[in-house]
Amino acid sequence: MVHLNNISKQYGSQILFTKASLQILPGIRTGMVGPNGAGKSTIFRLITGEEEPDKGEISCSKKTVLGYFSQEVGEMSGRSALEETMSAVAAVIDLAQEIQKMEAAMAEPMEDNELAALLERYGDAQEEFEHRGGYDLESRAQAVLTGLGIGPDEYHRPVESFSGGWKMRIALARILTINPDVLLLDEPTNHLDIESILWLEDWLKNEFKGSVLMTSHDRIFMNSIVSRIIEVSNKTVTTYSGNYDFYLRERKIRRDNLLASYRRQQEMLAKEEDFIARFAARVSHAAQVQSRIKKLEKIERIELPPEQKVMRFEFAEPPRSGDDVVAMDNLAKSWILDDQNTNTKKVFSGVSGMIRRQEKIAVVGVNGAGKSTFLKVLAGETEATSGTVTLGAKVTVGYFSQHSMDILDGNRTVFETIQEVMPQAHIGMIRNLCAAFLFQGEDADKRISLLSGGEKSRVVLATLLARPLNLLILDEPTNHLDMQSREILLEALKKFKGTVILVSHDRHFLHSLVDHVMEIDHGNMRLYGGDYNYYLQKSAALEKRK
Repeated sequence: MVHLNNISKQYGSQILFTKASLQILPGIRTGMVGPNGAGKSTIFRLITGEEEPDKGEISCSKKTVLGYFSQEVGEMSGRSALEETMSAVAAVIDLAQEIQKMEAAMAEPMEDNELAALLERYGDAQEEFEHRGGYDLESRAQAVLTGLGIGPDEYHRPVESFSGGWKMRIALARILTINPDVLLLDEPTNHLDIESILWLEDWLKNEFKGSVLMTSHDRIFMNSIVSRIIEVSNKTVTTYSGNYDFYLRERKIRRDNLLASYRRQQEMLAKEEDFIARFAARVSHAAQVQSRIKKLEKIERIELPPEQKVMRFEFAEPPRSGDDVVAMDNLAKSWILDDQNTNTKKVFSGVSGMIRRQEKIAVVGVNGAGKSTFLKVLAGETEATSGTVTLGAKVTVGYFSQHSMDILDGNRTVFETIQEVMPQAHIGMIRNLCAAFLFQGEDADKRISLLSGGEKSRVVLATLLARPLNLLILDEPTNHLDMQSREILLEALKKFKGTVILVSHDRHFLHSLVDHVMEIDHGNMRLYGGDYNYYLQKSAALEKRK
């Protein structure tokens, strides 16, 4: 369907890839992985024609319809959510009008050869209309919007009234409604809650029949969708047949084999070079020396690709808190919706209980249930409407949220930001902490205002690590982290000797870390004294009884 052959691309002195080739095959779901800056987004833009390769060829059938979802949604205004979603299928709507005109024309008398030509065009148009799902456009758009969390009561709401994250959902709905032959998805789960991720996962597996090329930092999502991995790294593209877990295993095997071959070659080269150095001056060995020199010139040297940089850190041993970390007594929170204080929205109420030392707790619930608000109340970022939160003896709190990233001082450097929270530390210690979060050398002197979302996220995590904390309250800590950084953070939190309360839509993270679950459901809090699997089983049983 889509073929990239011997593609080369560079920006200035930065070479992304040289003589790289890849294929998107009919019906095959492919995951694309690689470090930030390796060229994954560039491959998407090359396929869509937004950019041209420096060398090589890109071939794609003229009839192949591409659908591309990226993190750049563009301007949205002047339409309702449903109209914005339907705007992507304008060509199919035009095709329906063309079919109507042809049907009207066929009712008029005409020459046999004209009628034959018209019937052929009509048949092609009908086939294309049916292939694009033209007979159920609006119902499909509505189903996709609902699946992504925008229900019937919001179909006709002005698109400009939605927040950035919800606009991303509308942009995704717009692409899915096209029903393209090839679906290009750049981080489609970034702004979705677990319910919407599950819907999208099911839709891609059971409803969508075309090809998929996608990037995602959600390990479970990637594993459940793809059967092939394309790795973009070290100026080349490598294909693996299997899902993400298979790719990790196979990549390690390939690297281990390459390393073994490299060591064998280095040993052989050392022996040959030693022989040449020892006997170069002897006339009796001249022929042998020349033979070995020619042999070495012909050998293709094995090169080891550099290891991908990843965060490397562990939380310091926290000061011990009391066994009772957070006591909640009849805790409630409502938001006031008008100036007269007469219209309020209940977020949660009647929450009582105890969070104990070293527990790892996930707070779950549908989007908008109040999970982030609950964390803010526990962290003291907002006051409860009623009830109390009492911290136990010697509890020191660290709070992470997207808002934490927003309040970073844009004029400070990474180094200065971390130094502020550990003023007594020497420069070497601060530099080492910066390096652990991938800010090495000059990168540590970058101003916060110039950083990406992922880089800002790493800065905030570094400031948490720099302080003696024993209670971490984390609101979506993995949102802007790549898959390897998520794994490093996960391992660090598993070893952390303090208490963790978090909200996350990364199911792999939840399955691997938490031992208790608190669910907010229609303003009520339900406590589950088991891990995430236990919660899923119990909540499914509750749903059946309703």
